[in-house]
This record gives sequence, C-alpha cells and structure tokens, in this order.
Amino acid sequence: MTVAIVGAAESDLGVTNKSILHLQAQAVTRALADAGLALSDVDGLATAGVSRFSATQVAEYLGIEPAWTDSTFAGGSAFEMYVARAVQAIEAGQCSTVLISYGSNQRSARSRSLAGVLETHTPEAQFETPYGPLFPLSYYAMVAQRYLHVYGVGREHLAEVAVAARAWAQRNPAAFRYGAGPLTVDDVLAAPMVSAPLTVADCCLVTDGGGAIVLTSLERARDLRRDPVVVLGYGESTTNTGMIAADDLLRPGSIDSGRRAFAMAGLGPEDVDVTEVYDSFTISVLMTLEGLGFCKPGEAAEFVGGGRIRPGGGFPLNTTGGGLSYCHPGMYGLLLLVEAVRQLRDECGDRQVPGAEVALAHGTGGIFSTHATVLLGVDR
Repeated sequence: MTVAIVGAAESDLGVTNKSILHLQAQAVTRALADAGLALSDVDGLATAGVSRFSATQVAEYLGIEPAWTDSTFAGGSAFEMYVARAVQAIEAGQCSTVLISYGSNQRSARSRSLAGVLETHTPEAQFETPYGPLFPLSYYAMVAQRYLHVYGVGREHLAEVAVAARAWAQRNPAAFRYGAGPLTVDDVLAAPMVSAPLTVADCCLVTDGGGAIVLTSLERARDLRRDPVVVLGYGESTTNTGMIAADDLLRPGSIDSGRRAFAMAGLGPEDVDVTEVYDSFTISVLMTLEGLGFCKPGEAAEFVGGGRIRPGGGFPLNTTGGGLSYCHPGMYGLLLLVEAVRQLRDECGDRQVPGAEVALAHGTGGIFSTHATVLLGVDR
C-alpha cells in the first residue's frame, strides 16, 4: 500500500503567548481543513513536546481515542521517524488516517525546556559536565571546530549557510526574520561569539510555533481536497548520546539514514529537487549535506558557496528560511515536512522551486544523535 500526505499546516509562529496545546490544536485543525478531513476521521496520532505522555494528553485535548499512537522522543528528528511509523501502521491496517503534530511556546515561556529535564547522571556526563559545555551549542561547536581544522576551511563557509537562510526568509512572510533585512557574511562573523567557532548568527532561533501533517492511503488521498504527496522512502540512524561516544565527529548518522531512504525510494541525491534539512546550527547543514551524499566529505564548504543555496541558486535549500531565520520552536523537524509538502504542491509563492517533484526532509536530534530522512514526491 502506498501512503501519502494529504494535509499540512503551521500554527501561529514567533511570539504567540499561547499554550503548547493551543498551538497544537491550531496546527491540527488547520492541517485537517487543508486535507478536507475532520477530527472524527483521525484514528492515529504521533506527537511530542507536551510531556512524557504527549500522545495521551494531545488525544484527550482533541477529544479523540486513536487506535494507534507514537510519542517517541528523539529530538528534532522524531517527526521524520513518525512518518515511517505512520506509513507502517497504515500499511498494517492498524489505522487509516494518522495525524503528526507538534507545538512549543518556548519564546513566550522564556524557556529552552523540551517538556522534560535534561538527564545529567548519564554515564557520559561525568566526562563532559566538568568542562561546562553549553547544551547543545558547545557540542555542535566542537564538531564545527573539528571540521574547520580537518578540512582547512574558514568560518565564512559556515556563515554562508546563515546568509542563504536569511535570503529565503525574505521571501516568506511567516518567517521570524522576514522584515529584518539581508544578512552578510561579515555580519555573521562579527556577531557575538557564543561557543567558538559559532557566533549568535550561526545558531537557530528560539520561537513559539508548531505544525501538523495528515497521512492516509494514496487510494483514499486521491479523493480528498489536495493533490497527495507520496511518501517514497525513509531511513533513520541513532548514533550517540554524548560526544565521547562518537568515534568520528565528522561521520554523521545522516550517512546511514540517507542511504536507507534513497534505497527504499529507488532514487539518488541527483533526483532531489528541493532539500529541507535541520539547521539548528550552520555546521549542521554542512555535515548533513555531506552525509546525505550531495557532496563528498569536506566539500560542503565549497558546495554551498557562490550563492548556490540562496534563492535563484542551483540547489534550493531550506526554502522557508530554516531554523536560522524562519522559526525554531524547540524541535523543528515537523516544519521541514510541512514545507516539503507545500513545495511539491506548488504553494510557496515567491520562494517556490519551479517544477519540484521530489523533496527531501531530514531531521537531526540531540547532538548529532538521531537522524531521520524522508523522501516525498508528487503523485504521478
């Protein structure tokens, strides 16, 4: 059985002063309206970000009693993982219509909490905590420092990722930095240093927001309101919790998750028309592009140069403005999927990638800890 996404939507974004469940409900009702479905049609739910019992709380809040749920907590990659689980559940006949949702009010609440307390008594903590790392920033900074050293590139190559993200955000009225004006490489380099070599401008936003997507069988999807977006392939990889467990900081799990997704879809990197990858930090993008096979190890710094990932360049990347300039409500992976769907449905206005037929969404969680790749395509 082939499964498709039939609805996609955001909640309010930015500074909302709304509760997490309110933002979830906004995204859910908008995504269902987009699909032409009602809450009574939903019999599967995958969600995170409310508590350790996220699926239970969201189901009760929405007034549904799903036959299948998933609230796996894997950080920002969880939602790409949920797509795989949802496809499998629909194929197995456990449910027919799955809702994947998320919401966070981090900025309004002035909190970085992800509905839980960071575990400080893990085995790796005894070796890492004494050095006072900023979680997760200093861990990504350590990867960035290693990348610059091994491959002999400069901070300006990281900065290009942030510059391109801002350029895309200028085309997206929903972006937090929509009216902030362009960003230059010099601006990024001159921004306050937070954890070397990453400045404030190398780091994602902290905003409120959320999103939702709806999945069902392709056969049923063809009778609904929107053109269906087909799930072509998916793959995941879980690698480490602490950095001391990583054998090689420059070998991300996206290598394996991407390989599995491409193999399932029968496609390669050259077949992708638009790419949405988790940009928690600028280094995340370089590492992910290499891991997914868009370029070889050490080549991403050059790959993103020359305006290639900016609007009008040859490689459309993070077309909303990404976590760096659009929004980042704690876990951003679901909004990658929302944008991928919209691009394939030709709904993105000034930021639309002409003729997009295959989109890739890749989530990263923790400190390069969890990786999940989803390939989506138009219904041919």
